[in-house]
Amino acid sequence: MRLDLKKRIQLITTILKIHPEIAEAISAGKPVVALESTIISHGMPYPQNVKTALEVEAVIRENGAIPATIALLDGKMCVGLDANQLEKLANSSNVWKVSLREMPYVLSQKLIGATTVAATMRVASLAGIQIFVTGGIGGVHRGAEKTMDISADLIEMGQTNVAVVSAGVKSILDIGLTLEYLETLGIPVVTFGQNEFPSFYSRKSGFASPLRLDDPISIANLLKTKWEIGLTGSVLIANPVPLEFEVANEKIETFILEALSASQKQGIKGKEVTPFLLKTIASQTKGESLEANIALIKNNAKLGAEIAKGLKIAM
Repeated sequence: MRLDLKKRIQLITTILKIHPEIAEAISAGKPVVALESTIISHGMPYPQNVKTALEVEAVIRENGAIPATIALLDGKMCVGLDANQLEKLANSSNVWKVSLREMPYVLSQKLIGATTVAATMRVASLAGIQIFVTGGIGGVHRGAEKTMDISADLIEMGQTNVAVVSAGVKSILDIGLTLEYLETLGIPVVTFGQNEFPSFYSRKSGFASPLRLDDPISIANLLKTKWEIGLTGSVLIANPVPLEFEVANEKIETFILEALSASQKQGIKGKEVTPFLLKTIASQTKGESLEANIALIKNNAKLGAEIAKGLKIAM
């Protein structure tokens, strides 16, 4: 079945469910920041996950923007969740981790779906939201030369005009290869306030950042320029974890290698790898990595709100 553009737009409108507050903000040209939902369902234990989700939304509001947490519920792409929906995502055992591959299945079967970076970007773009905040993006996995395990996040970033604010690339990945792949896709990578690219739990990675900018307005102007000259795709804005919550790169690497070994012994593959590694590392660090994870997502939310405000001024 091939739909013409008008029918496709009508279909998307029926599936896309935008919270009234967010719809009003978008219509009025107010800054809106998208948030993913896998951090709620697969990134943290209950009840810390729902508590953190509400706190992150509050940080965005405190910094002058409107939060829009995205998930798939009851056959709808929901942009903005109420307290009951957040609780459902946080405390249900049957939540799907949804990237683009799973999206049509989860929607058509009316299942509960938490969106990854790629899926969140796609829904945010359909809703007209240009700034998205997450913890860390997916990328090229270690050993990808054998497994070909490369996150759909990178492909989506190459084609969707939604900027991503994160604490860099998840340190469980191959950071060097991920940066190379981002370059191949033509995705600008700019680190906020330092020359070294951060690695999620740590402010250091051993890799220089391709670009550096030191204030949100400059980042907003970069986004405006990129999209105005017709360059399609995202910009990765790497925001280092606050110094007081940093876990040293050398320390976290030891735990990552142990977690990777455990995942291989247990035969864990595909989209289950990342949640397993994060949970294992949190246990190994006695909660230190979880504390860093919470701090960095809040830090990203603040920067994302400031960039969203700056982008509205720039446009």
